[in-house]
Amino acid sequence: MEDSGSITEMVLYNGDAYVGSFKGVFPHGKGKYTWSDGSVYDGCWEEGKMSGEGRFVWPSGASYEGDFSGGYLHGFGIFSGSDGSIYRGVWRMNTQHGIGRKQYQNSDIYDGCWKEGVREGSGRYAWSNGNMYIGNWKDGKMCGRGVMKWFDGDLFDGCWLNGLRHGSGCYRFADGSYYFGVWTKGLKDGHGMFYPAGSKHRFLKKCSDRYDEKRKRRLSHISSSNSESVKPKVKRSFSERISYSLLRSSGSISQRTTSPREDIALGDSSRDMMTCDSSSVLSQSSLDDRTEFLETGSVAYEREYTQGVLIKERIVNISRLSRKSKQRCKFHAKEVKRKSCVDFLEGRKSYYLMLNLQLGIRYSVGKITPVPIREVRQSDFGNQARIKMYFPRKGSQFTPSHHSLDFYWKDYCPMVFRYLRELFKLDAADYMMSICGDDGLRELSSPGKSGSLFYLSRDDRFVIKTLKKSELKALLKMLPAYYKHVKEHDNTLITKVFGVHRISLKRGKKVRFVVMGNMFCTELRIHRRYDLKGSSHGRFTKKDRVDEMTTLKDLDLTYEFHMDKLLREALFKQLSLDCRFLESQNIIDYSLLLGLHFRAPENLMSLLEPPDSLHRVETDPDHIEGGISQGELSIPPRGLLLVTHEPSSVNDTPGPHVRGSTLRAMSVGDQEVDLLLPGTGRLRVQLGVNMPAQANQKVMQDEAASVQVELFEVYDVVLYLGIIDILQEYNMKKKLEHSYKSLQFDPMSISVIEPKIYSKRFLSFLEKVFPVEP
Repeated sequence: MEDSGSITEMVLYNGDAYVGSFKGVFPHGKGKYTWSDGSVYDGCWEEGKMSGEGRFVWPSGASYEGDFSGGYLHGFGIFSGSDGSIYRGVWRMNTQHGIGRKQYQNSDIYDGCWKEGVREGSGRYAWSNGNMYIGNWKDGKMCGRGVMKWFDGDLFDGCWLNGLRHGSGCYRFADGSYYFGVWTKGLKDGHGMFYPAGSKHRFLKKCSDRYDEKRKRRLSHISSSNSESVKPKVKRSFSERISYSLLRSSGSISQRTTSPREDIALGDSSRDMMTCDSSSVLSQSSLDDRTEFLETGSVAYEREYTQGVLIKERIVNISRLSRKSKQRCKFHAKEVKRKSCVDFLEGRKSYYLMLNLQLGIRYSVGKITPVPIREVRQSDFGNQARIKMYFPRKGSQFTPSHHSLDFYWKDYCPMVFRYLRELFKLDAADYMMSICGDDGLRELSSPGKSGSLFYLSRDDRFVIKTLKKSELKALLKMLPAYYKHVKEHDNTLITKVFGVHRISLKRGKKVRFVVMGNMFCTELRIHRRYDLKGSSHGRFTKKDRVDEMTTLKDLDLTYEFHMDKLLREALFKQLSLDCRFLESQNIIDYSLLLGLHFRAPENLMSLLEPPDSLHRVETDPDHIEGGISQGELSIPPRGLLLVTHEPSSVNDTPGPHVRGSTLRAMSVGDQEVDLLLPGTGRLRVQLGVNMPAQANQKVMQDEAASVQVELFEVYDVVLYLGIIDILQEYNMKKKLEHSYKSLQFDPMSISVIEPKIYSKRFLSFLEKVFPVEP
């Protein structure tokens, strides 16, 4: 058919019809195409494809009017769904992508950014009931920083994850009270401060003003973005020529866009969040004593929560707090004036070390990975098993240029650690990206007691620790036996070691590093952590220095942990094997690092929460963030459930501390098990990872009580544990005095410091921590 400017009508053999202009055999220019199923497109064409402005109507009644390109909804357009929803904004390849506004069938409205058909980026969601969220989105859910304001006046400004409060933030109640703290998956978790209504703290006034300012700024930003998005120009490219028969396949667009990728309605999520934080209530029993303080607004309440359960509360005088903060600021100002040059130099050194470490690891892993696979040889452990390289700042034939200082790099036993990483199922590319990626490393604020520096990879998978020369020698000495041990025992609890390196700055000191797995990189939040040696001398932490990130010691542990019989047997079997190995290597002073994740008992009420507490809005137990009941203590229902292992239902991706096979439990008939966490998920149970237990804590009683009954508080916990500090060799002369004190033995007996005695005492202590069920 020749090119014709006249209108031509054509009916195809399948019942489709076209009226409009042609170019050759293809529709080109203005035209109307009607499919046999009732779909209609009326608009512009380019060589057989819908391109330009047009209108498409589906049989369901849904319609789109706007820009097309290459047969797709592409550009700016308005989509009216058959359910009554309307989207006005930018499209890309048949999906909402860019700035747009959608009004849902229930009258909810979203204004903001879209990506591949879902809300992602900055945006504002207004519920029909008056609730509103302004902030960041990801995969259609609130994620990142954002502000949620409820219709009753409550407001939360903070971090979100998957539609729930997660991270630090501030909750402002309608009556003017505030709670500053941390949330985990929608529940308060950790330390926080509650300021009652009328508190006279200038920080609160600044916060209130800042919230209003942020809200106005975000609203104006979104509205300006929408105004700028009015019908942008679309650059339309010509499509490849297709045969006329493919024109009929344009009907597939009716299937792809009849119901564009719908988002899950947020109405349910909104209702879940509408409940006031009832765990922020005050005790009526103590309210009378505090009335005077509340009237003057001079007190606040320091609180600690575990999975929404209030476990501690302490009254804090705001005026004293303000004075202390002022004194602290003055002190810091003096320190900055006196030490600013030193601090800057030290900070630069730390930055250079991190950069050098990344450059060296990238070089070493990249050099050793392509080497053909072979068996590990004895020579791979020898003094010659080293990779040495000079990294000048300008670069060389073998090294890239960089912005650090010139340095020398040494990689110890590279072939051995390559096989160890493969043994631990760690991909070389993932290892390099985690440590050497653009996000880099971060230095932990407080060095260890030994003076070692600690760095953490940005994804928290790896810990990098500086070593003393003696520790490096101990590690290299025990490396052949360590390799053999971890190869024979998949379930070993001994720290995973992924590499050992040394950096020498030109005319500077040598810094040695070891890269280890972070056992607290877990799917569940760690609420308490302990370093246990089986000793009592000096093994406690000052209470004024304790927070959620503090690693507590032996005398701070007040729990006994009761486990499934088979889980406990597997634990102590491996502990015995690991201690025997360390004993054979003449190692002492190692520790069991224990992490606890508490599951909040659902039926317990707050210790500070009588029936007529302040701020109580909901009485439905499903909406109470909880607490500890006052009066009689009862054992809560189990918040943990062991079920038969299903590989397809759990995440089996190797992690920095994931070890060995799935464990068996007697409670499930000696079968491999998963841990089912109501409201959280399903986790694979392995030795030292995701191990369920009940933590029993003895309750202190009033000495004047007429009846003495032994009472316990019982918590459901998930345990994470591993053996750390494995580089301290037994040295009779050097460690004699320290060993006497730390183990509290007769200082006249030299045998008490022997590794055999240390391991015996270590295991004996752990048997008391994890007692056998009667």
